[in-house]
Amino acid sequence: MSTETGTNDDVRSGRTITLTQADDGWWVARDEATSVASQGETRQDALDNLDEAVALRRGETGDSVDNWEEEKEVLEELGIDPDEVQQARDEHDGLPEFIQ
Repeated sequence: MSTETGTNDDVRSGRTITLTQADDGWWVARDEATSVASQGETRQDALDNLDEAVALRRGETGDSVDNWEEEKEVLEELGIDPDEVQQARDEHDGLPEFIQ
C-alpha cells in the first residue's frame, strides 16, 4: 500500500501526474491522461522513467521498425517467434491498442 500520494499539475506541459510512495520506499509516477505508469527509487527517478515511458507510448522515441522484415529480425533477436505474432494479429485484427 502507499504511504504518500501527491498530484502535480505540470503547468508547462498540461500533464497531471500522480506520485505515490509504496511501503517499500519506491515511488510510482502515473500520467493521468495516458494511464502510463513507471517507478523509481526516488521521486525524480520515477518522474524521469515516466517521461521516457510516455514518450515511448506516443512513439516520440525508441527505434522505429519500418517494415515486416525488419520487425521479424527484431522479434527473433528477442526470442519471439514472428509467425506467432502474425497469427495473433490475424486472429485479433491487429495489435492491441496499448501496443500500437
